[in-house]
Amino acid sequence: MVPSAPELAASAWVLMDADSGKILVEHNADKELPPASLTKMMTAYIVEREIDAGNISGDDEATISENAWRTGGSRMFLNPGSKVSIDNLLRGVVIQSGNDASVALAEHIAGSEDAFADLMNQQAARMNLEQTHFMNPTGLPNEDHYSSAHDLAVIAQHIIKDYPDHYEVYSEKYFTWNDIRQPNRNRLLWRDPNVDGLKTGHTEAAGYCLVASAEKDGTRLVAVVMGTDSDEARAQETQKLL
Repeated sequence: MVPSAPELAASAWVLMDADSGKILVEHNADKELPPASLTKMMTAYIVEREIDAGNISGDDEATISENAWRTGGSRMFLNPGSKVSIDNLLRGVVIQSGNDASVALAEHIAGSEDAFADLMNQQAARMNLEQTHFMNPTGLPNEDHYSSAHDLAVIAQHIIKDYPDHYEVYSEKYFTWNDIRQPNRNRLLWRDPNVDGLKTGHTEAAGYCLVASAEKDGTRLVAVVMGTDSDEARAQETQKLL
C-alpha cells in the first residue's frame, strides 16, 4: 500500500525519485514562487559545469570585487580585493549560502551578475524548467526571479547525477572563512544519517525553504519544501516528506 502524502505546513512541496525523476507526491508543484537562496543550486551547478568542461579549475582564484563584497544578506565574509579559489567560493555558496561568494563566482565566470543570469536561464531552458526565471545568482528578491518546487527538484537531480564528484560538498556541516566558522543551514544533515544535501533558502517573500536529498536502501529521493514559517518548520516538514 502506498502511504498517503502528509499534510505539510508549506505553500508548495515535491517528493521526487532522483533516479527516474518520477514525482511521488506534490502540492502546488508548478506554482511560480520566489526561490530565495535555493537559486544558488543553479549558481553552483554552472560552476561545476565550467570546472567539468575545463573552462575553469577549482584552484583558479577569483578577485573579490567591491560589488561582491557589498552584497547584502547571508555572506561568506570575503574581503574586497582578496583572491579566493573557486573551490572555496563554491563552499561559501553551498555551505554558508554566501551572497558575496555567489556574486564573486558570477563575475569571474561571466563578467557580471546580469551575464551570469543569462547563463542560468540558458541552463534552465536545457533542463526544460518551464516555471523558472533567474535575475541574479543569489536569490535576492526580484519580481522577475522565480522558480517552482518541481523545477528546483529537477535542478537538484541534475546536481546529483551530472557532477557526482562535486556532490559531497553539499553534505559538509561546517565551513570556516576569515576565521568565521558557519554551520550548514540544512539541519537534516545532523538529524537524519540518510540526508546528504542540498540547500536552504529564506527571504520574507519566500518564507523558509529547503531542498534535501536522502539515500536509503539504494533509493535516492529529493524533497523540496517551500514557504514554511520558520527554520525549524522547514526541517520538520521536509523530514515528514522523506
